[in-house]
Amino acid sequence: MDQTFDLNGKTAIVTGASSGLGDRFARILAKAGAHIVVCARRADRLSALVSDIRAKGGSARAIACDVTDADSIVSLFDQVGEDTGPAHILVNNAGMNVQGLATDLSVEDLDQIFNVNTRGVYLCAREAAKRLMGTAIEDTGAGRVINIASIGANTVLPGLTAYCASKAAVAMMTKGFAREWARRGITCNAICPGYIETEINSDWFQSEGGERQIASFPRKRLMRDSDLDAMLLYLASDQSSYVTGSVFTLDDGQSL
Repeated sequence: MDQTFDLNGKTAIVTGASSGLGDRFARILAKAGAHIVVCARRADRLSALVSDIRAKGGSARAIACDVTDADSIVSLFDQVGEDTGPAHILVNNAGMNVQGLATDLSVEDLDQIFNVNTRGVYLCAREAAKRLMGTAIEDTGAGRVINIASIGANTVLPGLTAYCASKAAVAMMTKGFAREWARRGITCNAICPGYIETEINSDWFQSEGGERQIASFPRKRLMRDSDLDAMLLYLASDQSSYVTGSVFTLDDGQSL
């Protein structure tokens, strides 16, 4: 592991870690030396992830958390604080989607999309910041907030208007948080991934429609979850202390 991205002595919270990118992020940060706190509503799936990280020599703990529940978020950060002190790194990864045209999407689905993708990110980020504001600030800063948005934050994805709007909000709140916390030693940045095959979308990309979509991309391929590793580690590390309020698109040219 490149010492540039050495996270030994750091505690990292990863939300939405029960599958997909969250699972990957937790493993990569653990490999870099961070103590990992993985969070999701499905606590049973977190146990397997924690066991695997520990088996590989890493340090991890699972805490069930519903990012749509403000009390659950406070409880998460309370437990982490009692265990290791304020988390140095927050990866705001929890997200969900319901596909449907704007005229067809139910109000319940609309609310759920924004509750998880936008409100949950907002509440987790500010709770992390509250705890970090009480820590000493060195040249490298007090902490890192990394929000996971989407190319949908700045590109229209047909049939996903609500999802895109929720991720566009994440991109803007990232900039707002960065401005508010700039003098408190807390950086806040966002990653906007392109299409990566995960548990949520694997059925679609194996269908005829999904295959046509892949063929429409400039490089005619999906991204791999490992394609985000370097950016994640950079933003979590001391090397990114002068980077805040930035929104990084990593999409293999899919939005071109």
